[in-house]
Amino acid sequence: MKIAVRMDDIAPGMDWKKFNDFKELLDEYGIKPLIGVVPDNQDDNLERREENRGNGADWIPKDFWGYIRQLQEQGWVVAMHGYQHIYTQKKGGIFPLNLFSEFAGLPLEKQLSMLEKGRAVLDSYGIKTDIFMAPAHSYDRNTLKALGQIGFCRITDGFGNKPYVWKQICFYPISFRLESSLKKKDGATTMVVHANTISQRDMEKYRKIFEENEVISYGDYLRMEAEKRGWTAHCMEYLLAVGKRILVSLRRGKGR
Repeated sequence: MKIAVRMDDIAPGMDWKKFNDFKELLDEYGIKPLIGVVPDNQDDNLERREENRGNGADWIPKDFWGYIRQLQEQGWVVAMHGYQHIYTQKKGGIFPLNLFSEFAGLPLEKQLSMLEKGRAVLDSYGIKTDIFMAPAHSYDRNTLKALGQIGFCRITDGFGNKPYVWKQICFYPISFRLESSLKKKDGATTMVVHANTISQRDMEKYRKIFEENEVISYGDYLRMEAEKRGWTAHCMEYLLAVGKRILVSLRRGKGR
């Protein structure tokens, strides 16, 4: 199976040492990922400015937005990662991996306003994208309607072995369980990496994945043909998301 890479939580105050270390690994293998950029980050959990002062980050861009444009010009793919990355709703939406959301549960007009503001920020810095990355993977039908109204036609989320179209949006699935995906021969999916929480053990695991599997640049994933998906497949995806949320919750409980 082909594996694409997406990096979540890209913001000016993120942990730049971890980002730079992972970027160095990506560059070594010639992999260009999808990066989810938060237009107006207000989430303190994504702020690592104190860590950046003391963790040996050897390089932090003086012009964050200029650097994002530079990466995009080099073939990295940019997605709009929500608006402010603030969870105000206790909803899982139609892909309920989590029961909290920045968007799911809000009225259409409110979601549309937030998305328009987020896009305006990216536009003001010369960054163009039609790909949306929902914080916490949570979105609902109003999110899809609002995205379509302002020209977003692609979402990085869902489960499956190839891109699919549903509700006039093209979805590029993430892996239900990466270890299982790596054993499959056919199809393609996405491994999710959070820039702020990469450990040394994670880095060793990612290097092994890159060495032993067909890891592709995200632009190649976007060029794959998408299949149409109906309600039956969507209902199955919903149940899989609920099941994964429960399994993750049980594992965390055992680890306490």
